[in-house]
Amino acid sequence: MRFISNHSWISLFVIFSISYQSYGQVDDNNQAESYKKRVLETSEIDFLSSYYNQSGNNAAVSGGIGSEKLTDATGTIVMSIPMNDDDVLTIDAGVSAYTSASSSNIDPFDTNKNADPFVASSGASSSDLWSSLSAHYSHSSDDRNSNWTGKLSFASEYDYFSLGFGGSFSKSFNEKNTDLTLTANVYIDSWNTIYPIELRPFGKGGDGLDHRFFENKTIIGNSQYNPQFSEFSDKKRNSYSLGLVFSQILSKKLQMSLASDLVFQRGLLSTPFQRVYFSDIEDSFIDNFQLADDIERLPNNRFKVALGGRLHYYINEWLVMRTFYRYYWDDWGINSQTASLEAPIKVGNKFTIYPSYRFYKQSAADYFAAYEEHYSTESFYTSDFDLSDYTADQLGIGASYTDVFTKWHLWHFGLKSIDLKYASYKRNTGLKSQIITAGIKFLAD
Repeated sequence: MRFISNHSWISLFVIFSISYQSYGQVDDNNQAESYKKRVLETSEIDFLSSYYNQSGNNAAVSGGIGSEKLTDATGTIVMSIPMNDDDVLTIDAGVSAYTSASSSNIDPFDTNKNADPFVASSGASSSDLWSSLSAHYSHSSDDRNSNWTGKLSFASEYDYFSLGFGGSFSKSFNEKNTDLTLTANVYIDSWNTIYPIELRPFGKGGDGLDHRFFENKTIIGNSQYNPQFSEFSDKKRNSYSLGLVFSQILSKKLQMSLASDLVFQRGLLSTPFQRVYFSDIEDSFIDNFQLADDIERLPNNRFKVALGGRLHYYINEWLVMRTFYRYYWDDWGINSQTASLEAPIKVGNKFTIYPSYRFYKQSAADYFAAYEEHYSTESFYTSDFDLSDYTADQLGIGASYTDVFTKWHLWHFGLKSIDLKYASYKRNTGLKSQIITAGIKFLAD
């Protein structure tokens, strides 16, 4: 059960450095030496972690109102292993644990306290554990101008399971000054649909207000509560993506890249436990919590397009400017623009600090309306503010330590680098968040 927005604010970016080793070979006639660069000289291991927290008052679980407080702690291990001169196997395993005031209110009536959308409940849905495992195999041609990769991944949480597979092909031209990469991925997900507690008695075969859930509970307002609720019949979701990246070294100091991504999704794209309230239906309450009129309902298909570019300029040996821009469009009515700037500043031979700024703006989905702004006659509806019209800013600062000689050792591994970053994110809807990420890279002796 993930409460992550379309911007990936609880994410970790892993960059695998590629080192080369040359060695001489003498043919049978001892006429000449030939050289072949090894793709990855030695095994690498990365330890990555992050801590994230957010606050806000537009929880989708309670129909666009209520606490959005959430904390998440993530740990990941990434191992890159050279199989031979040309092939590398990478294993990525991660675990994420979160607590959420919003998700706790899937069942806000599981304590002796009065239910309230702005107060977290303490039930089973208030926390969860997400785990993932992926394997990535890469093969490079002898001249290192071509690279093929294949990937298989798994992810699991108590209300869904995901299987992913894909691959990519990269080609270098123009004495490695030009690169072209094509990537394709498929994700097959299945849901264990969990609905708001008060709607379950009105599902297939349910007994409505006669259900034991309503025993010893007083409904305030419309006491003849009778929501227009039906369960989802399709509990699967498939995602297909295709990406193309073109990069070019323009000069000794300037490098650019252009990227395009196409994504098509089919299946259950609604979140089953997110409530919706209609303006044309009389309200019903238990304690301070409004009973749902229905759940979020969105189309079963979605097509996404993203076009972006990067421009990196080397100012001098101490400073580099990295810029990024992306335009996004989908057939749900969302258009967005992202722009970011990062300026790594080298401090001495081993330390770098990198301040960054990111701006984001999007239009609302056709099916979004805030709390009690939908009508029961609509076919599709959501009050998830991730699909609303908003702007967001993110400020970040990071620091890294790199030792190319790996002088400090832990058992049979030498310390290659340490990275630490902090970012503060704010939307004009009131959502605020902070994230701290850390990474340590070791090389095998």
